[in-house]
Amino acid sequence: MISVAEMVAFGGVVMLGAMSPGPDFAVVVRRSALSGRGYGMATAAGVGLGVFVWVVAATSGVAALLAASSVAFTVVKVVGAAYLLWLGVKAVRAAARRGGALELDLPDPGRKSSAAAFLEGLLTNVLNPKAAFFFVALMPQFLSAGAPVMDTVTLSLVALFATIAWFLVVANLVSALRRIFARPAVRRTVDGLTGAALIALGVNLAVTARP
Repeated sequence: MISVAEMVAFGGVVMLGAMSPGPDFAVVVRRSALSGRGYGMATAAGVGLGVFVWVVAATSGVAALLAASSVAFTVVKVVGAAYLLWLGVKAVRAAARRGGALELDLPDPGRKSSAAAFLEGLLTNVLNPKAAFFFVALMPQFLSAGAPVMDTVTLSLVALFATIAWFLVVANLVSALRRIFARPAVRRTVDGLTGAALIALGVNLAVTARP
């Protein structure tokens, strides 16, 4: 049975990983700034579920298979890079436009826009193979071979809540300044900067070699 101290240590490591600049941070900041607290929190929840998926994948051997298979790694890498580039290009195009009301810049901007924001966060995380290597390296430090299923579930939930907790803080801080971000000039700057960041991250992922 995993101890409370181990759960706290694991949660701390996962949260530190979440705090590092990357695609997850970029999409949560942009969604919170341009669409508001609710959409930012939905994106944060999507990222958290993505981390949950990677923890389960790492403990079940799926992530290790991805890390070991050059074909599987390349497929996920290419799809993930294409998705980040798509998000980045959409953001840059939004920055080039003038005026217009704030809206969720996704294919489903209607009543399901929160679900679309959630999906944006989920896909951004799940389609990043670097997360696989992170958890493949991390999980053996906390779970031994043949560990009870309950320990896996526990650590998966710890990772989920630690990630969501951090990104909820980000979403709320950014959305608290939304009046500033709602100004057209500021909005275009946010779109331009996050778009450029996402494109750079997509290119970086595309040229990443399998360790």
